[in-house]
Amino acid sequence: MFSRTVTMLSCLLTTAALAGSAAPSAAQVQDSPAPAPVAVPGGIEPPADYVIGPEDVLGVLFWRETEMSGDVTVRPDGRISLPLIGDVVAAGLTPAALKATLQGVAAKFLTDPNATIVVREIKSRQVFITGEVATPGAYPLIGPRTVMQLIALAGGVNEFADKGAIAVIRIENGQQRRYAFKYDDVARGKSLQQNILLKPGDTVVVP
Repeated sequence: MFSRTVTMLSCLLTTAALAGSAAPSAAQVQDSPAPAPVAVPGGIEPPADYVIGPEDVLGVLFWRETEMSGDVTVRPDGRISLPLIGDVVAAGLTPAALKATLQGVAAKFLTDPNATIVVREIKSRQVFITGEVATPGAYPLIGPRTVMQLIALAGGVNEFADKGAIAVIRIENGQQRRYAFKYDDVARGKSLQQNILLKPGDTVVVP
């Protein structure tokens, strides 16, 4: 009889211990980390004076509205297309202004629209270099860049380039303007005012 009582007590104690280990305490529940928020896919940091232009790639993200979110490319006509919203003019706007525009349009479908604009790629801001350099062509202008930096990015001038007759061609107020650039002077630290900061659309000509 005694052994049977001991066996029953042992079983009860084992069951209680298992129940206690399975149930989390109040402290454990409170200390459990909250679910991590959904990360917003990254983009690039645009220049301070950036406005959206054709061929730029943007991420449009509506909170909890995945069917209205996605990456879009600005068309040559300056517009983007989004589900439900349709065509919206994006070119010429800052990301903040486009966000406000999209939220205003989305308010017709959503109670409290919350949009985020992520700049993925900037293709509308480009500078060009042509002539006697290793790799002529178009280069993105995402941050400050001088004439000398663009030449270096293009692989440097060729052996037979006329380094004293390099020019920057710029359109200002509808008029074409030419800025002289003498490579050797700038390379020696002279006449550094020639090494101007480039603007979108500038073309550096290396004869």
